[in-house]
Amino acid sequence: MTLTRTPSDLQVTRWLSKFYAEYVRSNRFAPYMGRTENSIIQMQEELTTKKGIQVVFSLVNALSGQGVIGSETLEGAEEELASDGYAVPVKYIRNAVAVDDEENDKGLIDYLNAGRMMLKKWLMERTRDHIITAMMSINGKAYLSAQAVKNPVYTTVASEANKDAWLADNSDRVLFGAAKSNNSSNDHSASLANLDNTNDKLSASILSLAKRIAKTATPAIGPTTVMDGNAEEWFVMFCNANSFRDIKTDSTITQANREARPRNVSKNPIFSDGDLVYDGVIIREVPEIDNLGDVGAGSIQVGVNFLCGIQAVGFAIATRPTPITDTRDYGFVKGVGIKERRGIAKLVFKDPADSSKEKDHGIVTVYTASVDDV
Repeated sequence: MTLTRTPSDLQVTRWLSKFYAEYVRSNRFAPYMGRTENSIIQMQEELTTKKGIQVVFSLVNALSGQGVIGSETLEGAEEELASDGYAVPVKYIRNAVAVDDEENDKGLIDYLNAGRMMLKKWLMERTRDHIITAMMSINGKAYLSAQAVKNPVYTTVASEANKDAWLADNSDRVLFGAAKSNNSSNDHSASLANLDNTNDKLSASILSLAKRIAKTATPAIGPTTVMDGNAEEWFVMFCNANSFRDIKTDSTITQANREARPRNVSKNPIFSDGDLVYDGVIIREVPEIDNLGDVGAGSIQVGVNFLCGIQAVGFAIATRPTPITDTRDYGFVKGVGIKERRGIAKLVFKDPADSSKEKDHGIVTVYTASVDDV
């Protein structure tokens, strides 16, 4: 009897497609990842069909001229269309597990199948860590020394001089606590030292101030349309755990949830865990966002939060997650692994009004008091 068999390459393709969809969907940043310029985390896959070492994300700036009116001559009065690009390098990231037949036959667990699931979890965690490192980065350098090994795009650590220079360029999109005046002459460490645990915990008023900063920055940070697929404009703030705790218990937020959200245990964040919504901003907790240490007033702990609009982060994919296998010692030792070639970076473009300045394109960085529970 001759039976039709499914070719092994088709089986792998099906597994790979399912793996990729689940891996992207299960990420904490997943709702905000997409392939258009309207996405907060913009994905580009052009290198999946061609060779290259980097992907360039492009920006075309809005026109700012007055044009002409009536019978005025337009010829010769055309406006220059300013544009810029930011290159994100791509590198392989890989991991694998291996087991010999002796160990695999001892217990109830199939270690190779378990390894496949854990490799997916590992890749999701690395993606999360790479996005966080990118958001915290300072002009191509990691903010914290511990982050320099988390994202291959950022292998060196920003100095205090680097942080001051970044703040000078981005002073219109960085907020220290409750007041813009907490910025001490673009001295980054001195500005952090102004934050106290009374006025500068993340709150509804700080959230609204950050949103106004995004809308009035030069160039402005554009909102996205992400909630329920409608046409409304939204910003999204990604918060560290302590700051999310503080804003969740803010009296204004509590009142808004009590009086405006559904009176339903599963849908109201007073009763259930989940995102908050206030003043056109979706507030999402990402517990893995790092604290900066005891750098606030009186050596209190400070955390960082990111109010994001479109094209905040670039996600360049050259090779989608691909399963890899290995067999050695005459078939006695078997291994399964995963590899992906990609790069994740904060998108930074030149200020169209001053090309000497480089601006974080889609992020307002918000530093707040972030004191641990006692």
